[in-house]
Amino acid sequence: MTVDSDFKADLARYPHRPFLKEQSIWAICIYRFGRRVFNRKPGTMRNFQLKFYWLIFRIVETITGVSLALEAKIGPGLRIHHFGNIFIHPRAVIGRNCTLRQGVTIGTLEADGPAPVVEDGVDFGPYAQILGGVRIASGAKIGAMSVVLCDVPAGATALGVPARVLLRVLPMDRT
Repeated sequence: MTVDSDFKADLARYPHRPFLKEQSIWAICIYRFGRRVFNRKPGTMRNFQLKFYWLIFRIVETITGVSLALEAKIGPGLRIHHFGNIFIHPRAVIGRNCTLRQGVTIGTLEADGPAPVVEDGVDFGPYAQILGGVRIASGAKIGAMSVVLCDVPAGATALGVPARVLLRVLPMDRT
């Protein structure tokens, strides 16, 4: 089995021997496999592999409680701490080196509504909910149990229900 560069980046953010220690890596592995199959040319082999993917996806989703939709665009370096109750909408976009914790939902407010776009290096606290067509900019932090319904600028922290955005104050240059 070949390992793609995105999955190598995911593995780099996990401890040694993650398949024995972290159930969330199982869900990420199946997601990456599914994306490779999904992007292949149509044909008999692709159809067979997609059926195999869906079977394994459902088993791993049931065991881990992590649902990474095949259609979602998730950048390399995804890290999931404390697996369970994690749902990513099929139209969601997640950048590089993001961290999710248990209970995170990244989804829509209505059936055909827009999905969130999450840029690089965003850190989600436990049970954070990101809903609707919002943009979470690079380096943002989303607090535990926050419900984010608005854009969050780069480096800011969003806390509360509904989330309030706290901007990071940069130190003054004293040269």
